[in-house]
Amino acid sequence: MATPLPPAWVTRLGEFKKVAGRPREKFPRALVLADKVSNWIMKQGEATCTEMTLRMACWKQNEFSDSACSKEVQTFLDCVAKAEAEHKRQSLQESMGQSKTLDSKEINKLLKLFVL
Repeated sequence: MATPLPPAWVTRLGEFKKVAGRPREKFPRALVLADKVSNWIMKQGEATCTEMTLRMACWKQNEFSDSACSKEVQTFLDCVAKAEAEHKRQSLQESMGQSKTLDSKEINKLLKLFVL
């Protein structure tokens, strides 16, 4: 039984390696930027209100009584209100065009405007 041949990409690999410290001379494709970017989803940030864990722990200790954990519940609700206000502020800035980052749809739209 004959030994199997390696895949084609393995045999072509030597063409693209550096030779004696010089950069590659042959590339598999032309070095041109694409007209669009792939669709990607921005990662969600970390949790803003860690008071929820304190609230749950208090409930567990006090047999899920709201009256015994009123302080923890109130701090959690304050944190949620503060986080919602920050989220509204950021969404308002993004709608006015002052956002720091662009999503893939916006980047593709801008690339279409400036492609020669």
